[in-house]
Amino acid sequence: MASDSPESLMTLCTDYCLRNLEGTLCYLLDNETLRLHPDIFLPSEICDKLVNEYVELVKTDSIFEPHESFFTLFSDPRSTRLARIHLREQIVQDQDLEAIRKQDLVELYLTNCEKLTAKSLQTLVSFSHTLISLSLFGCCNIFYEEENPGGCEDDCLVNPTRQVLVKDFTFEGFSRLRFLNLGRLIEGVNVETLLRPLASLAALDLSGIQLNDVGFLTQWKDSLVSLVLYNMDLSEEHIQVIAQLRKLRHLDISRDHLSSYYKFKLTRRVLNLFVENLVNLTSLDISGHTMLENCTIPSMEEKMGQTSIEPAKSSIAPFRGLKRPLQFLGLFETSLCRLTHIPAYKVSGDKNEEQVLNAIEAYTEHRPEITSRAINLLFDIARIERCSQLLRALQLVITALKCHKDDKNIQVTGSAALFYLTNSEYRMEQSVKLRRQVIQVVLNGMESYQEVTVQRNCCLTLCNFSIPEELEFQYRRVNELLLNILNQSRQDESIQRIAVHLCNALVCQVDNDHKEAVGKMGFVMTMLKLIQKKLADKTCDQVMEFSWSALWNITDETPDNCEMFLNYSGMKLFLECLKEFPEKQELHRNMLGLLGNVAEVKELRPQLMTSQFISVFSNLLESKADGIEVSYNACGVLSHIMFDGPEAWGICEPHREEVVKRMWAAIQSWDINSRRNINYRSFEPILRLLPQGISPVSQHWATWALYNLVSVYPDKYCPLLIKEGGIPLLKDMIKMASARQETKEMARKVIEHCSNFKEENMDTSR
Repeated sequence: MASDSPESLMTLCTDYCLRNLEGTLCYLLDNETLRLHPDIFLPSEICDKLVNEYVELVKTDSIFEPHESFFTLFSDPRSTRLARIHLREQIVQDQDLEAIRKQDLVELYLTNCEKLTAKSLQTLVSFSHTLISLSLFGCCNIFYEEENPGGCEDDCLVNPTRQVLVKDFTFEGFSRLRFLNLGRLIEGVNVETLLRPLASLAALDLSGIQLNDVGFLTQWKDSLVSLVLYNMDLSEEHIQVIAQLRKLRHLDISRDHLSSYYKFKLTRRVLNLFVENLVNLTSLDISGHTMLENCTIPSMEEKMGQTSIEPAKSSIAPFRGLKRPLQFLGLFETSLCRLTHIPAYKVSGDKNEEQVLNAIEAYTEHRPEITSRAINLLFDIARIERCSQLLRALQLVITALKCHKDDKNIQVTGSAALFYLTNSEYRMEQSVKLRRQVIQVVLNGMESYQEVTVQRNCCLTLCNFSIPEELEFQYRRVNELLLNILNQSRQDESIQRIAVHLCNALVCQVDNDHKEAVGKMGFVMTMLKLIQKKLADKTCDQVMEFSWSALWNITDETPDNCEMFLNYSGMKLFLECLKEFPEKQELHRNMLGLLGNVAEVKELRPQLMTSQFISVFSNLLESKADGIEVSYNACGVLSHIMFDGPEAWGICEPHREEVVKRMWAAIQSWDINSRRNINYRSFEPILRLLPQGISPVSQHWATWALYNLVSVYPDKYCPLLIKEGGIPLLKDMIKMASARQETKEMARKVIEHCSNFKEENMDTSR
């Protein structure tokens, strides 16, 4: 069983404060601007956590509402201190960075912040004296500023602003900067000029930037320990420069092998050059590269002996020159990953589960195009084989789905992988916390994508959970998403079927408050629309049956939902379904169960008092469909109607006495030992029919129901009947002169069953 340790107190407090800023740290100025209470001082450990968690909540929790003035809470370093913050995507704008410009930031990661413009470049200068680590990965507009071509303010009304590339910015003054990520920097920026003022860079990421000349890198040959040139089209000149960077411990020259414009091919000589010159190397990534020549040892020698990571036994010939095994070797989407002896503790590749998981782990944050293909490989492993590192696999897929909420490929492959990683085979290995994380990313995917494959994968994955128990913490959200799917004009049949099944399961065995809330979301109307569509198509399939079953569940002891059913022409659809599908027993049972719920509501019963409806219910008393269920439910409906007395019988045909006679006959025809296709959460609607003399047949139906249930399912229903006070009611009924003798006899048997049950289950241990 996976560890289910609780979140740290720090995490819980941070989450609570962010969701309740006004009630904890802040007050509202002029009913719109957040202000920190004047007596609060927060150190960097807390402030960093608040900012980073805020970004995470905005990105991954649809219920969480962002605050426009959130970053202004950290504008004054006398009360709040920031040191290390990670900001992502559309959440951050120029004014947000401007708000914290007085902070002494040590680490600032800006990832895919496309709303940042050149105004933020000037804000960065405010951090220049303290900043050690900076990432501008994917901030594609940060080197653009708006220029008004007219030159005066009036022209703005006629001439819209245009984007102009800023070319004069450099990192002059960033004296402490050691780690810099410029991945996916836009074309036109002179990288050499930009970086020249930096005296001693230790790590540089130039992913996705095409540079013909990288000779300027040698100015850091005595300090650079990490260099990432992912997706840079290399040449012999690049290789010669890299070979001079002798302090390198991490080198990444990997590429996306699906990009066609790369001319460079790796050779044995290049790998030899790296091994000979970069003697401190502990991590190398050459994923996606095509080898121009064979770098492997002869096949016979390669297959000899046990698998080894010792360089001397390496299947890749150039790596036999390594002094020690590499900590990491990236070989994803290369033929080299399938070799036997690879001199590295951790390898990314596509040979096995371990390599695939290493690939997902290494590439998730900045390389979604690679990550989606790695997750697709994991999907195949989980589908065909047994996943041996389940928890790691689940956590990596969850991280990828959170990180790339808007990447369709990752959402498709990730949601498909989750379906197999959460099935019953793996259930015992997963903690409650982990399964909740899965549910949240699945719902994120359903929210972000209306695409059929994502929706189907997400719905199927939800079916792997115990419903409604495991979904209750997101109950409203999941219902809204499913109803949204079912209300779409064009629907995929398989998604529709799964979504209706989930809706039905969600309203089964939940309390009435949940049912009423879902009813107000439009649940009843949605189900009736599905039924209407199936009727028009003359189709009675699982969607039709599940829809009626869902209506049966959601109307149980919820008068408001019962009223909605009547108001939205539910009875008309009931009659049409009976006529169109006379042989569909499951359908009839579901429909009559629902009408039993409606009949329990006194205020709604007059709407059932029509000759047409009473005749239909009376005829169904003789139905043998689904054992006794249809007949039993029809009799239940009529029992509640009879309970209102002769004066409420406002129709001429059929006569009340005639219907009563048919009800007696039906009840007497049922086998008391019938196993039931029904699930009572409460006996209250049945028990209310006992203490009355106005309708003995209703009293008899209620007593028969109790006798059947406590006889066939004593463990479940004897305690329920005792708990809800049924025994005193039965005893009082036995004393009533109006009750039939056979009803009294049956009541005595019910009391006897419950008495025997209590004795058998009495705790005699002392």
